[in-house]
Amino acid sequence: MAHRPKPFWYPYATLRNLPVLERLLAGVGLDLLELCRGTHGRVADVGAADGDLAFFLEELGFSVDVVDNEYTNFNKLEGARILKKALNSSVTIHSIDLDSRSQLFTQSYDAVFLLGTLYHLKNPFYILERLAHVTRYCLLSTRIARQTADGLPLSKYPVAYLLGPDECNNDSTNFWIFSDEGLKQLLHRTGWSILAYTAIGDTNNSTPGDPNHDERVFCVLKSNAITEISASPNPVPLGEKMGMTTIRWNTASSGDGKVYVSIDGQRESLFARGRQGFATANWIQAGFTYEFRLYDSSHTRLLDKTSVTLAIE
Repeated sequence: MAHRPKPFWYPYATLRNLPVLERLLAGVGLDLLELCRGTHGRVADVGAADGDLAFFLEELGFSVDVVDNEYTNFNKLEGARILKKALNSSVTIHSIDLDSRSQLFTQSYDAVFLLGTLYHLKNPFYILERLAHVTRYCLLSTRIARQTADGLPLSKYPVAYLLGPDECNNDSTNFWIFSDEGLKQLLHRTGWSILAYTAIGDTNNSTPGDPNHDERVFCVLKSNAITEISASPNPVPLGEKMGMTTIRWNTASSGDGKVYVSIDGQRESLFARGRQGFATANWIQAGFTYEFRLYDSSHTRLLDKTSVTLAIE
């Protein structure tokens, strides 16, 4: 790597985002690594620059895809390819047009990192909508603005500001800067629930393009478009007599649903119903396995299931 001069490499330290995300997650009782572990066995770093985050996650044991557009990437993805070779890495590098409707995301992921990328996209609505169908969690950061350069307030309006080609960092690949309400509206309209949300930088007078008035939002998102049933906590801590957990479910586009429970593989019984919701199970006992199953409304198609046990002290 020594033969590449410093200006060749992406100039911003992407790994500095991790402590911010860890603190954000800890504030709502979540863990970054646990969030990335799931049934698909894969995470994605979208808009990955030189892939620092992807290679770091691989070092932690994850299978990772780098997804970026080499034509707009800082060094045409050569930085990521050089690091992949130098590290003898198994990270997969995909060069796709992130604004394309035909190329985006055929694989499913447990989590997707979309850090500092949204304002580089001409169509932020579409990528967020698409991601909601291929991943359960998205960790997102982007720039927002509370006012225009001449002081007109933006914060309380669900709007986006379109940058001129040299208005922000002299980078013509910067497009949309959302207001705080605009970003939240965008996330809601594209199928996400906000689990955690924070802002850093100039949180009082931020503008779309001025580097001295730069505000960044970091948020942890959960898809509303993914069919799932989950239990929390699980394993269930022992109470005075029995353990208690909360079952949450979402049928997404599958219509109304029914939740059944089976104890140790015995005949199942109806636990709850509805397209989405939550219900408490306060009768979890030691020595038993409780399988909660989410079906369609006719009880003919199994949509998802989760097993619950009592924690062993």
